[in-house]
Amino acid sequence: MNKSYKVCTRCVMDTTDPLIMFEEKGVCNHCTSALKKLETITFKSEAERQKALDKIVNKIKDSGKGNKYDCIIGLSGGVDSSYLAYVVKNLGLRPLAIHVDNGWNSELAVKNIENIVRKLDIDLYTHVIDWEVFKALQLAFLKASVIDLEMLSDNAIVIGIYNLTKKFNVKYFIDGTNFAAESIMPSSWFYVPKYDSLNIQAIYNRFGSGKKLKSYPLLSLYNYIQYRYFKKGESIALLNYVPYNKADAMKVLLEELEWKDYGGKHFESKITHFYQAYILPVKFNVDKRKAHLSSLICSGQITRDEALLELKKELYDPTKLEEDKDYFIKKLGLTVDEFNNIMSSPVKQHHDYPSYQLIHKTWAKRFRKFFPKK
Repeated sequence: MNKSYKVCTRCVMDTTDPLIMFEEKGVCNHCTSALKKLETITFKSEAERQKALDKIVNKIKDSGKGNKYDCIIGLSGGVDSSYLAYVVKNLGLRPLAIHVDNGWNSELAVKNIENIVRKLDIDLYTHVIDWEVFKALQLAFLKASVIDLEMLSDNAIVIGIYNLTKKFNVKYFIDGTNFAAESIMPSSWFYVPKYDSLNIQAIYNRFGSGKKLKSYPLLSLYNYIQYRYFKKGESIALLNYVPYNKADAMKVLLEELEWKDYGGKHFESKITHFYQAYILPVKFNVDKRKAHLSSLICSGQITRDEALLELKKELYDPTKLEEDKDYFIKKLGLTVDEFNNIMSSPVKQHHDYPSYQLIHKTWAKRFRKFFPKK
């Protein structure tokens, strides 16, 4: 645990990540690791990159012969997923898009998604989570004081994709993650695996309202092991194989797909906006902009000075904050005092509650050859 504040001299990661480590020149382990990884995935020439991309595209097309779709993509309406949809269609692939509606979509996100699927002629499958169930789950996570509130949406997305790949016999899921913009994210700032249904169930059993979770997707231990080690589908981060610059991608979306900017990464969701711009920094002392900006520094899209200037900006406009806080409290059926008590309660770790990950680690030690590190 770092006792005094320190910031990396190369990126903008700092000791708000308790696990950060610094080398002699003051550079941190995060950007060092990111730059090493970038070297391994960076292509020596445009011809080499195109060859690798063509190989992947042909593999996906071959796997989908005879099927209506040859791949599945997630679509939130944000920059990465929206641009991925654009790239996939321009490569001649036949995607099925999945969107998980957790009750927190902004009107702008809904409109962006509508424009994207219409302009690109993509079929969209929307999984709507029962609001009362999802509300009860979110309240349980808030009362449990664990950091990864987004795990609830991410788990539904992961299982939703898994089910669709089986239903439509699709082998490949193409995700919007990309190393150019997402090479850094401290493990202390989120929880993995997102599909640890035992952790979700355990937290809900402890802090939930007693409402049954039948409509919410959860994996049994058998399904967890099956998904983790024996799933037939394959995930491909396709944006790593195309020139991907955030600013250029946004320009394309604005000009060709009638896409509108949200003003921040993942701000297409009202809960994600409030969670990342208020709950995380106030309760957990986490400002995710540091990781996002540091990733862009490593990929050469911005300078460190530009990132430092960005961090000086307020996370929330004061007037907008009060409006959003009031909306958040009322939507979850809380009182102001209850919300304040949640924000001031001691922080807990996800592993303070039962989890498949802990069971997996125990088994892995005993049966290392059967359960390789993942």
